[in-house]
Amino acid sequence: MTAAEKTIIAFDLYGTLLSTESIAQELAKQFGQEKSASIAATWRKYQLEYTWRLNSMVKRASPRTAPSKTKYTPAHFCLEQYLPFSSVTQRALTHALSEHAVPPPPEAAVASLMSAYDSLSTFPDVAPALESLAKSPSVTPVVFSNGTDEMVGNSVHRSPDLSPYSNVFRDFVTVEEVKKFKPHPDVYYHLAKKVGKSKGNMGDIWLVSGNPFDVIGAKAVGAKACWVDRGGHGWSDRLGEGDAGEPDFIGKDLGEIVQKILNTSEARQ
Repeated sequence: MTAAEKTIIAFDLYGTLLSTESIAQELAKQFGQEKSASIAATWRKYQLEYTWRLNSMVKRASPRTAPSKTKYTPAHFCLEQYLPFSSVTQRALTHALSEHAVPPPPEAAVASLMSAYDSLSTFPDVAPALESLAKSPSVTPVVFSNGTDEMVGNSVHRSPDLSPYSNVFRDFVTVEEVKKFKPHPDVYYHLAKKVGKSKGNMGDIWLVSGNPFDVIGAKAVGAKACWVDRGGHGWSDRLGEGDAGEPDFIGKDLGEIVQKILNTSEARQ
């Protein structure tokens, strides 16, 4: 089987392979056990909200900074806004701490938490799923993340739980080059380009994510998508209804999802 014929499985990182809730352990060391879980959840909430807001916002540019054109239109003075995910994450932390009435911590404490974010724990179902995936020659697994190249590389190689399986992934695809965040369509087209697929072959890509907005974004551009329903509550996102938005597969854990994709891949051969 050639590389072009292999099934692409793109794993979201934060909230799918890595548990963002696990940062609560580090937060507890600095701010106490009582607030740690709530701060972690709020941190994640604003981390995502900031990316969605950045996707929707533009800033005005003066004619001197706008593209050189003979005639200018209002569109020429609008520049899309982007901040690296590391900056987004740090700002979201500051927001979460403020919301919990926590005084601004020293720079060293913030740096320590940001470093800890690069070594989050995995969900319990991740290791066995990646072990089974490593034995399958018919798929090409990649990490596909909002994170920066540095964050993703650090996370995969530093996480005590994930680092033993770093060789399972053939590539790390981030949004840093395209300067947009999920679920912007350009992010998924960027993924396709990086794995050697055209816009017309989005159906050759399987996204695996624990984040509904990510699933809907992938489905909107024609990719296949699976949702990891670890909570067991079922699909409830009302923006993703019907074949165009609902996941192709829903599994209670990552292993179930991986097996369904492998079965589908083998049936096509």
